[in-house]
Amino acid sequence: MKLSRLLVLLLLLLVAAAAFWQFSRPAEVVLVSPKRGDAAEIVYATGIVEPRTWAKVTPLLRERIVELCNCEGEAVERGAVLARLDSRQPEATLAELRARQKLHSADYERIAALVERRVASDQALDRARSELGQIQALIAGQETRLESYVLRAPVSGVVLRQDGEVGEVAEPGTVLFWVGEPRPLQVEAEVNEEDIPRVSVGQRAVLKADAFPDQVLEAKVDSITPKGDPVAKTYRIHLALPVDTPLRIGMTVEVNVIARVASEALLVPSNAVRGSSLFVAEGGVARRRDVKVGIRGTGNTQILEGLSETSRVIAPFPDDLADGTKVSEKR
Repeated sequence: MKLSRLLVLLLLLLVAAAAFWQFSRPAEVVLVSPKRGDAAEIVYATGIVEPRTWAKVTPLLRERIVELCNCEGEAVERGAVLARLDSRQPEATLAELRARQKLHSADYERIAALVERRVASDQALDRARSELGQIQALIAGQETRLESYVLRAPVSGVVLRQDGEVGEVAEPGTVLFWVGEPRPLQVEAEVNEEDIPRVSVGQRAVLKADAFPDQVLEAKVDSITPKGDPVAKTYRIHLALPVDTPLRIGMTVEVNVIARVASEALLVPSNAVRGSSLFVAEGGVARRRDVKVGIRGTGNTQILEGLSETSRVIAPFPDDLADGTKVSEKR
């Protein structure tokens, strides 16, 4: 019995010793030294490549397509016919109106002759003139309506894309043609309203596209829309692309507008900073420091005050480490 108690006591002492050793030994951390370099303040957005001059062609009414130009990729002049919709019914209505016009015109001439002979009254002539004018107005309106059945190129350029097939029913607002100039190209992007104050015309931008994963593409902020979208809380910007850009119309790109660059900035890894605090190791002890932060980047963050170049910074920021805890560098 005494031997069993002695073994239990010895086991408890071993556990206590292990626990003491575990909690008293320094915590292993990764230490990094601050470095000097360029810090870039980036405004991120996504955008679509499009021509600078282009237009969409959409039907104004729901009707069946009876003719298409099949001119995708070809140059067209402004006003060229791109498609026709089934207009048999409005054409029949127009023919009926013109027939009625002939009858009213003949009736007007007959009454005018009778007025000259003083057989009919001026009131009858005025009524005939009014009826003839109404028919002529209906004809003009129907002729204008018939123009809606013909889809024409709104600008001179190249048919960049053509959708729809003969026999399909075109829906109002559905884009059937994109017409414009293939060059020059631009990127249309949406920037969050909290970031737009940092964006200005002329700033350089770096683009990334899935089609060119190994290339960093250049652009420049060309214009900023004066009015934002209050629902999406974004502002539209346009970025000019160089003439030799490999990007194509319709591609999506990631936009990084370089809002500001600080040269020879003191940099630490961004994951080492939490708010305006970081940890440094001094004499084997972790010390929490409040610092003044400058430009925050995805990889590095600029430190303006509160840190020297000789400091050893703990990265990443240790959530479970208290100020004053013993630390050792992880090997």
